[in-house]
Amino acid sequence: MEQIHVVTTVVDARSVAEVLSAAAVAGRLAACAQVSGPLDSTYWWDGRMESTREWTVQFKTASDRVDALVEHIRGAHPYDVPEILVVAVGSANPAYTAWVHEHTRPA
Repeated sequence: MEQIHVVTTVVDARSVAEVLSAAAVAGRLAACAQVSGPLDSTYWWDGRMESTREWTVQFKTASDRVDALVEHIRGAHPYDVPEILVVAVGSANPAYTAWVHEHTRPA
């Protein structure tokens, strides 16, 4: 069975997270997307420490859809330097892995 990946990003508004999620799933770039938050992030930006309330989006996708999903996130993301983390799943329920692959194929 092919491997699946979890792709994660954060945004500054739940509505933005929902739009990113819906577009990725509708476009079959991800089989599902989960929005969680809010959470408080602390980071360096423009030479000073910042704190922001953000929402996390986790996308589940097939290996061969990762690049297209990352490009979608980059193009639609409101941040100048978006956090986009891609993690290969080492082990997963085989039925779930098959479901992810099935739902990331163009219709």
